Amino acid sequence: MKLGIVGLPNVGKSTLFNAITQAGAESANYPFCTIEPNVGVVSVPDERLHKLRELYDSKKVVPTAIEFCDIAGLVRGASKGEGLGNKFLSHIREVDAIVHVVRCFEDPNVVHVDGSVDPLRDIETINLELIFSDIEILERRIQKTQKAAKADKSLASELDFLKQIMVTLEDSKCVRTMSFTEEEQAFVNSLNLLTSKPVIYATNVSEDDLADEAENNELVNRVREHASTEGAEVVVICAQIEAEISELESDEEKKEFLETLGLEQSGLDKLIKSSYALLGLISYLTAGPQEVRAWTIKVGTKAPQAGGKIHSDIERGFIRAETIAFDDLVEHGTMSAAKEKGLVRLEGKDYIVKDGDVILFRFNV
Repeated sequence: MKLGIVGLPNVGKSTLFNAITQAGAESANYPFCTIEPNVGVVSVPDERLHKLRELYDSKKVVPTAIEFCDIAGLVRGASKGEGLGNKFLSHIREVDAIVHVVRCFEDPNVVHVDGSVDPLRDIETINLELIFSDIEILERRIQKTQKAAKADKSLASELDFLKQIMVTLEDSKCVRTMSFTEEEQAFVNSLNLLTSKPVIYATNVSEDDLADEAENNELVNRVREHASTEGAEVVVICAQIEAEISELESDEEKKEFLETLGLEQSGLDKLIKSSYALLGLISYLTAGPQEVRAWTIKVGTKAPQAGGKIHSDIERGFIRAETIAFDDLVEHGTMSAAKEKGLVRLEGKDYIVKDGDVILFRFNV
């Protein structure tokens, strides 16, 4: 999974990226310090893996991972090439979802590119640039389809559908605000439009506003209200706090630091949970003496296709999946004890894998 971190200059993008990936992207109080997209791979925290390691005395733990991409700051006119606009737009096409960092704090020492703090204005600025880019792409697609439809009448419905999307864009609305059937959504995905990508708004707040989830922060509440209109997620973070957490070495130190701030989880953990929810993802687990590992799949994935994430031979030669819920396995301590209680199931090709399933695949090629 690849998430693109975007936002106007000086909203805390690179500070957040540095914190969650510890990749050391340059961070400075001026626009465009991130000239090329910086990429960092982050392990997804999953306490279940460590419990399984204890049960199986496994040699190693292999968590699933998310790729974060810090993309250069955007200004008005980016769709026409202003600032680093064209580079920004090309890089954003490659991500699965957008983490849109919006500034919800006042600080006279950090200049705002537009002179004042207004998250809804910032969101509109970026959305409009993405909309303008999508309109250009759609115009070319419509012209091409119109020509082809003269010889192939079956393309008339596709042409009508493209025009419906264009009406939405020309109304300054993102494609993700539209409702589609499963078939229509697949077609929209093939267009690779920027405004069809799911979004998480990361509201960057001060340390004082973080502990209460910024419920009293009017700027954050305005972002929440906007996000509800387009099915987007909102995560409250403090990039500066995330930077301090990233400098701590042990998990225990991080936990203690969060507790002193009255927090249960870091901004990174919240971002990851939101991205999984937004993209409809879950993790199943495999365990043994050599390793325990998490595998990320889409909600609704059937057992053979889930096995295919490990190796194509498993999907091709699938026989059955020996499955137990993680909680049941931990409660009883061993697979044999769980089997005695009838908690280990043999599932077939139509079984839909659930989050936290611990699975042993049986296959023959």
